[in-house]
Amino acid sequence: MLIHPQIDPVAIQIGSFGIHWYGLMYLLAFAQFVILGRLCIKRPFYVALGWTAKDLEDLLFAGVLGVVLGGRIGYSLFYMPEFYLANPLSILKVWEGGMSFHGGLLGVILAMVWFARRKKTSFWTVSDLVAPLVPFGLAFGRLGNFINGELWGRPTDLPWAMVFPLVDAIPRHPSQIYQLLFEGLLLGLVLWIYARKPRRLGQVSGLFLLGYGICRFLVEFAREPDAFLGLLGLGLSMGQWLSIPMILFGIYLLKRK
Repeated sequence: MLIHPQIDPVAIQIGSFGIHWYGLMYLLAFAQFVILGRLCIKRPFYVALGWTAKDLEDLLFAGVLGVVLGGRIGYSLFYMPEFYLANPLSILKVWEGGMSFHGGLLGVILAMVWFARRKKTSFWTVSDLVAPLVPFGLAFGRLGNFINGELWGRPTDLPWAMVFPLVDAIPRHPSQIYQLLFEGLLLGLVLWIYARKPRRLGQVSGLFLLGYGICRFLVEFAREPDAFLGLLGLGLSMGQWLSIPMILFGIYLLKRK
């Protein structure tokens, strides 16, 4: 049995100003987007379209807004609609926590729609570039979740079970690490290799939706459901229900002619 190290969530403290590990994970996620994105736009397809580092930076700026606004609004609507409808100003209190990946994804989609129109190119051209970069960013986010000791797993007696002392003394799945490995590093590697060869527009995006949806759906069986929601219909969590449309649309994008 392992014990969560209970790392101080504040990485750097300067007087009354503190830089949190989770914030640093966001910065690392955005940094890897720029570094890997610059490699992507050197591929012949994007060179022919005239993509530049400036385009990548503009896309990142729009994407950051999409992640933060979409993630927060999505969490408010998907997970705690009654509370936030009664207390709408609480949506602005992002420092209190509460972000939804699926909401963030919708925000990023809107950002990509805006960028595609501005660039006068296809939405799928933009999304196929972004898709392989997202999982590596998610891996940093899940590492931040683990450092904070949040989003822990369900009880288990597996050898690598971990006790999260701030929660209870019950050995649990370290589900943050599962998500880091599967929907982060593994999915990112698969997409990176897949995208290196020319693909029909939308296929790389389709593989991301399918891969993430499957990984998230399966890991949710090991992740403790949100206490205020519990399990929903058919014994599935909110994360699983939100992943099903991703899986179906991903299959459609991969199979369409």
